[in-house]
This record gives sequence, C-alpha cells and structure tokens, in this order.
Amino acid sequence: MTDRSRATRADFAVFEPIETRWADNDAYGHVNNVVYYAFFDTAVNRRLARAGLLDITGGAMIGLVVETGCRYHASAAFPEMLEAGLKVARIGTSSVRYELAIFRAGEDAAIAEGFFVHVYVDRGTRRPTPLPEHWRAVLAEWMPAESEP
Repeated sequence: MTDRSRATRADFAVFEPIETRWADNDAYGHVNNVVYYAFFDTAVNRRLARAGLLDITGGAMIGLVVETGCRYHASAAFPEMLEAGLKVARIGTSSVRYELAIFRAGEDAAIAEGFFVHVYVDRGTRRPTPLPEHWRAVLAEWMPAESEP
C-alpha cells in the first residue's frame, strides 16, 4: 500500500493516547498484531466512559464486539507513545461501527487502521437493545459531517 491509501489524522474526530508496554512487543521486536485490537478497544471504551455513556460494572447496556478488522502499514515498538484516532462510521438501531487508526506521535499517516462493530445488548438478557437518544447525540459528534445519521 502507498501512503495515499493510509488514513490520516484529518479522517478522525477524536484521539486517545496509547502508551505501549514492554509486554506488547513480540519475539520480532515490534508490537504484536493482536495488540492493535486492544488499542482499538481501549480507545473506544475510554472515550465512551469519559463521555459518561459506559458504566462498566453497573450499566443496563453493554457492547459486544461482533465484527472487527485491521490493516497494518508500519510497525511500532515499546517504548513508543501512540495515538488512536476514532470516528463513528455508522449508528444503527442497536449497533455502532467504530473506525480507528493508530498514529505515531507527530505523524500524519496511520501505522494501522481498522474497525469494529459493537452491538449493544441488555446486560442481563444479552438481547439487542436500542441505543438511547443521549448515546446517539454523543456518538453523532464523532462522525464525519458527510456520514451523520
């Protein structure tokens, strides 16, 4: 892939810092591919919690990941400081598609980019539940202008 096919910072609405850990490196000396999924998960859930939407232990609604993907453009390694760019690509009745990219501090082109889809379900029954209006309002702020519902 060329740099033109990579996501850039301008593609994302919000950013979360990501600090690599010693344990993130694999035998090849770079952050292992599966760790990027943890970066994505951390960025989304930290942002949801900070916005007052996610109550990890007591909320009536929880998000289950039902689909995910990632493309890698360059490697990172401990002890790098990274940033996760985040945007909401689609808001459904009970689902949200988050798109993310990982950036080195000060760099414009993503080193990895991906997505995951949360389906929000009732904590007890695990049945899909419609997203409340206050969730929709906050999530819409994380959408590019051309994608808003």
